[in-house]
Amino acid sequence: WANTFTSACYFDSNHYSDPYSAFDVLIGAGAKKEISNYGQDSFSKLKEFLKSEAGYIPGFFSYDLKNEIENLRSKNPDHLKFPDIHFFLPEHLLIISGNIIKIYSDNPDSVWQSVNNFNIHNSGSTHLKPVIKSRFTREEYIHTVEEIQKHIQRGDIYEINFCQEFYAENVQIDPLELFIRLNNLSPTPFANFFRFNDLYIISATPERFLSRKKNKLISQPIKGTTSRNDDRKIDEIRKEQLLNDEKERAENVMIVDLVRNDLTKSAKQGSVRVEELFGIYSFKQVHQLISTIVCEAREDLSNADIIANTFPMGSMTGAPKIRAMQLADQYERSKRGVYSGAVGYFSPDGDFDFNVVIRTILYNSSLNYLSFHTGSAITLDSDPVKEYEECILKGKAITKVLSQS
Repeated sequence: WANTFTSACYFDSNHYSDPYSAFDVLIGAGAKKEISNYGQDSFSKLKEFLKSEAGYIPGFFSYDLKNEIENLRSKNPDHLKFPDIHFFLPEHLLIISGNIIKIYSDNPDSVWQSVNNFNIHNSGSTHLKPVIKSRFTREEYIHTVEEIQKHIQRGDIYEINFCQEFYAENVQIDPLELFIRLNNLSPTPFANFFRFNDLYIISATPERFLSRKKNKLISQPIKGTTSRNDDRKIDEIRKEQLLNDEKERAENVMIVDLVRNDLTKSAKQGSVRVEELFGIYSFKQVHQLISTIVCEAREDLSNADIIANTFPMGSMTGAPKIRAMQLADQYERSKRGVYSGAVGYFSPDGDFDFNVVIRTILYNSSLNYLSFHTGSAITLDSDPVKEYEECILKGKAITKVLSQS
């Protein structure tokens, strides 16, 4: 029903236990007002929009906002053409918590009736399977990781999140059908479907970027990944191996330190702390190592300021952050766009919650261009072959649903 509007979003926590989640499902449909920005002053324009509008305001931040926050630029081609930010005030908003549905609309009875009477039909699409290509061959990827490790040896950086794009051209898909299949195959706590005209975000991300609950800020970076196994004993062994893997732990600690540093820009003095270090979280495809860093927010900062102070998220950049972003742009071959940006919402009570855009398909239906990135953390101890295999593992659910198109 929501997808019949040119502005729509669907956020699904997939029943994961999360003390910071405010609902099971949030659906926005239609735009009373909206803001899109390409280029300069995105955060100041967002700040004004949030001041002038009251209500739930969903939207997204693109990774390349880094160029506004820091003295950076991106030379790589942009094949998707998403704006740097887009937010909208929905005409109709539905929030599901347990068996209760709240409808915010000028005519909630009409919305309820429309949803209940909506005729759900499979598109029965006979579209060809997308031909997925990569910007790197396996050999090129391995060679590039080796070049990046030379920078680490020289002391330019300690760690970098290096990403590669997989893409398909001249492709027609049913974005909604694809999301439903992806969410069934790989349910995650920050899954989302987002439509803005002919642009679509189809996401099965497991990672929270930043959340605000009253005066508390929460960031939960992921660093450390291993595959699941159908054999329960082997699966448990893999969890233990991940938890005790020195390389994965070292990567996680580096990013925890980076996030702590980012949060100090928005935190009351002395309030930054690590709430959980090396938490093991299991999803349908992978086990992940997740840490939780929290602080008390300064009262003199707006929500737009707080997000700008921590953006882009440390788990998708590296350390030191600015040099890592420079080198990522040097060695990657396409703009990330919304990938490794954030999707989420601002709520009327001043809270917000944003994910990290990973495990995500981006689609421009007017250009018939489909894209998904995967990345991994490169350190001096990284094995380039294993890092390549990790990228393939992270894209496994996406390639599987695309192969069923």
